[in-house]
Parts: sequence; structure tokens; C-alpha cells
Amino acid sequence: MPESATWLAAAASDQQGPGATLRIVLIVSMVGAVFLAWFLLRGYSDNDKND
Repeated sequence: MPESATWLAAAASDQQGPGATLRIVLIVSMVGAVFLAWFLLRGYSDNDKND
């Protein structure tokens, strides 16, 4: 194992629990859900004005 990988594994083991990773995953999924909703709902707008 290269020295950089050993250092990275040692640094990761200093953290307790999945706090930071879980927080990042939750934030990214919320932003993704908002983007997906915007992308899907923009198709429902009536820009043609077929009156």
C-alpha cells in the first residue's frame, strides 16, 4: 500500500461515525430532488398560449 493511502486510511479512522459523509449525501440528494422536480415540472408550463 502506498504511503499516501496509508495516511488517508489513518486520517479517515480518526473520525467517529458517518456524520460528515451522511451530511454530504443528504445535501446532494436534496439538491438533486429539487433539480429533478424543476426539470419534470417545467414541461407542464403552457408557453404556447393556445387560446
